Amino acid sequence: MAKVTMLNMAGQEAGTIELKDSIFGIEPNQNAVHAVVKNYLANQRQGTQSAKTRAEVRGGGRKPFRQKGTGRHRQGSTTDPSQVGGGIVFAPKPRDYRYTVPKKLRRLAMLSALSSKVGEQEIIVLDSLNFDAPKTKEMIKVLENVKAAKKALIIMAEKDENVIKSAANIPGVRTALVSTMNVYEIINYTSFIVTKDAINKIEEVYS
Repeated sequence: MAKVTMLNMAGQEAGTIELKDSIFGIEPNQNAVHAVVKNYLANQRQGTQSAKTRAEVRGGGRKPFRQKGTGRHRQGSTTDPSQVGGGIVFAPKPRDYRYTVPKKLRRLAMLSALSSKVGEQEIIVLDSLNFDAPKTKEMIKVLENVKAAKKALIIMAEKDENVIKSAANIPGVRTALVSTMNVYEIINYTSFIVTKDAINKIEEVYS
């Protein structure tokens, strides 16, 4: 098992924690991570784009000008895609981009993302993270104390409104629960800040 030094909110060492190799110590599978990230981004698309085809634009009843003698190319309708105000060729229409990937692949990608954070030493484990009231300044101070990167993802075991609100207005910082964290966000944020309780819950969920 890999041992990681725990820090307190002041940035001081607060002991060590052992991480399960089956969750935080596997060989990252980049193909799995890529497939799941691609799926996540596809599922975020609204798919509301729309344009009119030549059958849907207004006009096109009569021939715009005579066949010969104008010096222009022949044209039979103002709705032709080559005309200004004409329809769009292969016009995009509303569609659903969502699709699913196998559960085993999602699990492998998650374990790969977690393991990569440990391997690249981008994981920061806190013994606890709590505030008496929402204080953005206090959260900024904690992030500075633990030497977090500008882009930091904070993972909690349970929902804590004080923590969420304290981080809400800090650019590049996001909070999530163990139940809502995803592969895309884990690899997209440089620092992976996780509490001791969240580590225990992750190991409970993915064991």
